[in-house]
Amino acid sequence: MLQGKKAIVFGERDDISGTTIAACLRAAGCEILYEATACFV
Repeated sequence: MLQGKKAIVFGERDDISGTTIAACLRAAGCEILYEATACFV
């Protein structure tokens, strides 16, 4: 379903990190253009 799609990933430090989200999307065939993990207060 995500094969050939592109994504920009923002994760949250205290919840799900950008690295984890990106890994799941890559496994589904998505290309990650940008990945970041931040602390949203």
